[in-house]
Amino acid sequence: MKKGLAGSLQRYKFMAIWSGCWSIALWFIAVPATSWFHSKLFIFAAIAIIHGFTYPIYVLTAFDYCLKARKNLFVILIYIAAGTLPIASFIAEKKATADFNNR
Repeated sequence: MKKGLAGSLQRYKFMAIWSGCWSIALWFIAVPATSWFHSKLFIFAAIAIIHGFTYPIYVLTAFDYCLKARKNLFVILIYIAAGTLPIASFIAEKKATADFNNR
């Protein structure tokens, strides 16, 4: 079982870091630039689009990892919600790795 969980964890770790980086870019670069400075540059829209398209992939990988790790529904929702906050996906990824290493 740990072998199948290892692949799922690797996919989740990648998506947690990817989603976290784009979430930081979204919340701290794109949103202030478009809201406060009324910037119409394409790069700020591109950040939002990339995060928006990759977040569902993060949700699927988090769900897959949590199911294989036999997490309860509350923990699954926490892992999924972690992708919406800028730093939370990094924390969830570290927690998942520590949990995997303690098995």
